[in-house]
Amino acid sequence: MTTLTRWSHACIRLDRGSDALVLDPGMFTDLAAALDGCSAILVTHEHADHLEVDGVAAAVAAGAEVWAPEPVLALLRAAGADSSRLHAVADGDEIRAGGFDVRVVGEWHASIHPDIPLFANVGFLVERVLHPGDSFVTVEPGAVDVLMTPLAGPWLSSEQSIDYVREVAPKRVVVIHDAHLSDAGRGLYGSLVERLGGAGAPILLAPGESIDLEENA
Repeated sequence: MTTLTRWSHACIRLDRGSDALVLDPGMFTDLAAALDGCSAILVTHEHADHLEVDGVAAAVAAGAEVWAPEPVLALLRAAGADSSRLHAVADGDEIRAGGFDVRVVGEWHASIHPDIPLFANVGFLVERVLHPGDSFVTVEPGAVDVLMTPLAGPWLSSEQSIDYVREVAPKRVVVIHDAHLSDAGRGLYGSLVERLGGAGAPILLAPGESIDLEENA
């Protein structure tokens, strides 16, 4: 049985027995709690709300391994992380991390503005849970039970969130990327996704709050 726990903004953790995997531990994350007992970390891209460089480098020094696009690994190496524990990934790769089967999908961060160059961004399909980072990456129909759905950001509109849920067609939506919003904003944006997205009410997890994936599928 797999448990999904959110640790603020874009960081989630998956636990299944002794297996554990953390995705996108960024500057809004309680790193000590999120990474407790976990030695496998996936990072979608280099932005600070998805990667707290010093904290993740410290986790690597304590024995963790990281899978991420090369720009993320460059930042970690510059912070002193052991290169042997850093693994570059790209679209199409299939890996085993923290006891979970993972498929790497996508290449680029969604556009913020035409004047800002695109950043490397991969999504991770962890068995049937899709974490897109800051992108609208999709996979084949029926492959996703739980979509980690970004709700707000400089690169994102409500229309895009709604259409993304419609395209992926998950069984459930769990909110990520919402640190930019007030409680009222979360309620408003979430209600639009619920009404128009087609996957029911988005699940908003407080920091450290969990759901069981099998029992709630």
